[in-house]
Amino acid sequence: MIFGTIPHLRSAIFAAAALCACALTLSGCIPLVIGGVAGTAAIATDRRTTGAQLDDELIEDKTTAELLERFKGRDVHLNVTSYNGNVLLTGETPTDGVKSEIEDVARRMPKARSVQNELVVGAAADLGSRSNDTFITSKVKARFIEANKFQINHVKVVTERAVVYLLGVVRPEEGNAAADIARTTSGVQRVVKVFEYLN
Repeated sequence: MIFGTIPHLRSAIFAAAALCACALTLSGCIPLVIGGVAGTAAIATDRRTTGAQLDDELIEDKTTAELLERFKGRDVHLNVTSYNGNVLLTGETPTDGVKSEIEDVARRMPKARSVQNELVVGAAADLGSRSNDTFITSKVKARFIEANKFQINHVKVVTERAVVYLLGVVRPEEGNAAADIARTTSGVQRVVKVFEYLN
């Protein structure tokens, strides 16, 4: 989640999902549809429980909201990504003190199991750099689909300053395949694995 974006849309989608799930449980015959068939398939094949997926959304939204209020008007560019309670912080902060404060807020979030603080102390990335990161993320995901070595939604891709961070609940061979694909994608400077491994 990036400062300056509105988390309400995602929250509304997950609230709708929860209502549909309740309706499905009660009636036994209402199909669960979120964003069409692709959304339903993604939820059905996610290795996280539905509860864990909702917890991740809440961690991202609450952390972002608190930090946005705390650092309003300051030169902070922040992404908060949570996957199965493992929180990744990326972006730029003006000082080491702000970097530590942000990590402390993330660690205090209910259901946050771990925090990996990859924030860089320095000027916030410009629009060109952020656009390039978005393009790199798209290329990595496209190559995941083309390679077809693992289920695409088992690996989440976050790119910051051309560094690709990979999150997910994966088998070791899946994690290695994802890292190899990302590492050999044009424009990628480095790959950081933030995986939780299945036994």
